[in-house]
Amino acid sequence: MVEADAALIANTYDVDESIAVAKRYHREVRPINGVMCMATDVPLTVASIAAELGLPGISVDSARLVSDKLLMKDHLVAAGLPVPWYAAVRSLGELRQIVSDRGYPLVLKPVDSRGARGVLRLLEGIDLDWAFFTSKSFSPTERVMVEEFLGGPQISTESIAVQGEVFTLGFSDRNYEFLDRYAPNIIENGGDLPSVLLAADQKSICDTLHDAARSFAIVNGVVKGDMVLSDGKPFIIEVALRPSGGYFCSHQIPLNTGVDLVAKAIRLALGQPIDPIELRPRCNRAVCQRYFFPEPGWVDAIYVPNWISQDSDIALFELRVSPGDVVPKPISHPARAGVVIATGKDRADAKERAERAIRETVITTSSDSISSSSISLTAN
Repeated sequence: MVEADAALIANTYDVDESIAVAKRYHREVRPINGVMCMATDVPLTVASIAAELGLPGISVDSARLVSDKLLMKDHLVAAGLPVPWYAAVRSLGELRQIVSDRGYPLVLKPVDSRGARGVLRLLEGIDLDWAFFTSKSFSPTERVMVEEFLGGPQISTESIAVQGEVFTLGFSDRNYEFLDRYAPNIIENGGDLPSVLLAADQKSICDTLHDAARSFAIVNGVVKGDMVLSDGKPFIIEVALRPSGGYFCSHQIPLNTGVDLVAKAIRLALGQPIDPIELRPRCNRAVCQRYFFPEPGWVDAIYVPNWISQDSDIALFELRVSPGDVVPKPISHPARAGVVIATGKDRADAKERAERAIRETVITTSSDSISSSSISLTAN
């Protein structure tokens, strides 16, 4: 192993198995001093291990609430916090009735999945039979829900709570320029920092997220928020009690603020104190993230221009496909073929740099010998 001294092999989505493996290692090999997750949606597993071993962490009850989107929304409503209208959908007939009563657009999603898997925007003309069973197929418990699709800018936030005080370090304008191209799937194409929203709107969004963190009784921990500003009012789409994926916490936030959020999260998991001064942004650098969306098919060849590796403002360039691989049709975030993160003197400069890297990198694919159905199956 290059990056670790030891490994514990377990299905992190299986709470009992993970607890058993962690307890055995803790007892027989060496004591575990802290536990956390990043870029994987297993806060319940993390909280359960921490509770079993007497380690710092969020409560099991709070972790359970955010692991189920219906429980999460019910909790937020009970706390008086704004969320889009939502409802459980127990049958196709119930979905048809909701659509008849409320009209379009709506969002159908699994109650307990992640990475935009099975998340569908319902518009006029969509096949509701297909939508219901597709979304349901991505739920481990075969449960789906529907919620109102609110127009307006969407924001990714990342906050850290220290002794009950909440600090928001990450605030990114999410980019949904391909909302129609990949409909009904809802596929994000990166984001931009700093935000272009008015300071008052940013404060309103942060205040709402901070209230949500307190409602979950987060004294020390990370709180990730998916927010939308609709008609000038912030709404909470989802909350995650863990560091984010997509290189937001590990790359974009440190590049933008100069603060290493992951290092702070590790210290919290170890029970080490953090001075709030350490969470004060030291800069407000422009950062742009964009993803690769080549045509579906077999990858024949890849060309990467030399300037990309020589440009210090290309902070991350990652391709997830190689010649011979299959590029699936984008139906969820894991299907994206690669990512670029760029910095610049301002947002426009960072965006141009990232988009140029995407534009000039050529991923040649062919679909002559592969069917669309096999491409879709690869994405699952």
